[in-house]
Amino acid sequence: MKLVLASLCCCLWTLGALGASFEPYEPLELNYHERIGIPRADALRQAELAADFDGGRIIGGSPAALGAYPYMAGQIMTLQNGRESMGGGTLISNTRVVTAAHNLYDGRQMVRHVTVVLGSERIFSGGTRITSSRMELHADYNTNTLHNDIAIITIDWVNYSNTIRNIGLASGSNTYAGAWAWAIGFGKTSDVSMPSPDLMHVRVQVITNAACRDAFPGNFVIDSTLCISSATGNICTGDSGGPLVANNLLIGVTSFGSSSCEEPRPAGFARVTSFNSWIRARM
Repeated sequence: MKLVLASLCCCLWTLGALGASFEPYEPLELNYHERIGIPRADALRQAELAADFDGGRIIGGSPAALGAYPYMAGQIMTLQNGRESMGGGTLISNTRVVTAAHNLYDGRQMVRHVTVVLGSERIFSGGTRITSSRMELHADYNTNTLHNDIAIITIDWVNYSNTIRNIGLASGSNTYAGAWAWAIGFGKTSDVSMPSPDLMHVRVQVITNAACRDAFPGNFVIDSTLCISSATGNICTGDSGGPLVANNLLIGVTSFGSSSCEEPRPAGFARVTSFNSWIRARM
């Protein structure tokens, strides 16, 4: 089984929460935009049109209410070739969004500019939309291992409201192992489901890095990685860069997961406590 960059899934599966043994994966499979972001953007656009036409929703998982996650930042990314891809991010100030570095450069394609979508349950309609080409990837981001998979997008000033507001950053030495958190995004709700146009959320539990390393080969899981179990849900293809939140603090940025959302496997995030100083220096 190969690894791919992944996004939110609200499927239910069983797995030991803090420790389990896994057969090792093959190396990470990259090229996010061609494999995931572009097809997902096309599917979501069509799903939104279909939902608007028939007045209903394409249900799968748990839709998030408007305003429940006012820091959620959808991303429509225009590539150098003009095609559109999609992903997620998190609003951390009136002018800054944190996201995954692989959203902006996946090792093959560089993003030309990003439209950040705030205060909306859908990514292609509604809300406040701000386009920016001001992006900074972590200097030590590695496209082969996804180490330091974090980036900052600078946007024009946005005013806070009931549906748009920043979130605080996790800091200190807390590993969050055993903590319950929320993963949020526009990703698929199962491997074979029709796309849901709605923002989704799922409650998940953080596991130790030692347990996570059992599922990943080599040195993909390092100190600045945070992992979750898939016992109550998992991330799935389509919303890399989105938030993982605990105690109303951003603790992780979606980075990688299994190519099959329904596999009982962990998923990896950039650990925000490890990048707190780097992020704050750019706020």
